[in-house]
Amino acid sequence: MLKITDLQKVFNAGTVNEKIALAGFDLTINEGDFVTVIGGNGAGKSTMLNAIAGVWKPDFGTIEIDGVDVTDMPEHKRAKFIGRVFQDPMKGTAPDMEIAENLAIAERRDQKRKLVRGCTKKNREEYKELLKQLNLGLENRLSTKVGLLSGGQRQAVTLLMATLRKPKILLLDEHTAALDPKTAAKVLEITNQLVTKNNLTTLMITHNMHDAIEYGNRLIMMSEGHVVVDVSGEEKKNLTITELLGLFEKASGSKMTDDKVILSK
Repeated sequence: MLKITDLQKVFNAGTVNEKIALAGFDLTINEGDFVTVIGGNGAGKSTMLNAIAGVWKPDFGTIEIDGVDVTDMPEHKRAKFIGRVFQDPMKGTAPDMEIAENLAIAERRDQKRKLVRGCTKKNREEYKELLKQLNLGLENRLSTKVGLLSGGQRQAVTLLMATLRKPKILLLDEHTAALDPKTAAKVLEITNQLVTKNNLTTLMITHNMHDAIEYGNRLIMMSEGHVVVDVSGEEKKNLTITELLGLFEKASGSKMTDDKVILSK
C-alpha cells in the first residue's frame, strides 16, 4: 500500500543551519498494516509523514501509494489517498461549524462540488450511528459547534472525519500528545477500533514507548533520518521497553537520550 524508496531531504542546504532530515529512507507497508513510529527529536518522523502527505517535495527518492507514484503530485491532489490527524486538536476541523457539518465536509472530500443541501436528515441519522461507536455521547450533539468540544472529543471527531472515506493511508502525527493521560487512552482506544474495523493501513507517530508496543502489528524506530529498528508480529507483541531501548542502542550505536521518549515509558 505504501512504498518509499531512498527518500532524501535536507533543510537549509549549504548554510550553517543545514539539517539532514531524511537520509536514504526506505519503507514498505502492506495493506492493513498498523505501524507505530518512534524515535528521538530530530529523527525524521514528522518529516517522513509530511513527505507522504505532500507538504513538501523530497530532494531525491520516490513515494508510491497503492501502486501510484505520488512523488510529484501536489498536496491537494494527494489528499484523496490520505487521512490525517494532527497533534493539535484544533487542526483538522472547522470550529465554527456543527459536528454534523464537519462530518458532511469529510464525506464529500474529493467529490465534485455542486449546490446541494449541506447536511440532510439522512446524513444526520448516519452520523448519529457513526458517533455512537465513540461512546462519548456526541450522537446527541450533532448541532454543537466543534469549537465547543473538549480536546479529546475533538480528536475523536477528527478521527471519524479522517476515516470516513476509508483512505488508502491514515497518518497519525502524535495525535494524543496534547491530551491528558486518561483522554489520550480513550482516543487511542477509538483509534484502534476504527483502524481494525476498517482495515486501514496506518502510520502512527508516538513518543510513548508503551503505546508503540501496545498498538499495531509493526513498530519502527527512526534515528538520523532512517529506520534503525523494525519489529513485527510476535516479536513486537512480546517486546519490553527495556529490550526496545537495547535494540535501538545496538542498531544506532548510541543510547536513546530523548527525555520525552524515555519518560513516556
